[in-house]
Amino acid sequence: MYPRAYIDFLTHFQGTRDYFECHEVLEEYWKETNPGDRSSVWVFLIQLSVSLYHHRRGNFKGAHKLIKRCSVTFPKHKASLVQLGLDVKKMERLITKLEKRVLDVEPYKSLLLPICNESLKQIVLQRCQEWNVTYGDPSSMTEALVEKHRLRHH
Repeated sequence: MYPRAYIDFLTHFQGTRDYFECHEVLEEYWKETNPGDRSSVWVFLIQLSVSLYHHRRGNFKGAHKLIKRCSVTFPKHKASLVQLGLDVKKMERLITKLEKRVLDVEPYKSLLLPICNESLKQIVLQRCQEWNVTYGDPSSMTEALVEKHRLRHH
């Protein structure tokens, strides 16, 4: 089955839109499972979520740096992404679209990771219900979410 941290990551990505938490839960898991391995699929997913975090804040330079890295490393993660229940063809299009949006300095728009494993999708939908969030709702643009890294220690 799928690691709990990955389910939490997906629930944040598809539900709460809290990309900061996406980063936190997967980084912790990555450090427990393959610490130091920068080529891990977990690092790829962390970078994808952080690029969206930057994009939503209007930090196009930071967003581009990370989405470009995702674009470059994507091919070597295809097999792992399939094992993680994601549609790699749609994932590739998503990364290309994100990179174009950032380069064109277009505003952030919420998106969904292309989950193709139906049982995984059901698990994430269930977790969204448990967390009282709606799967697929557009991101809130509250300062608490958009500027979380800045506000969390205050």
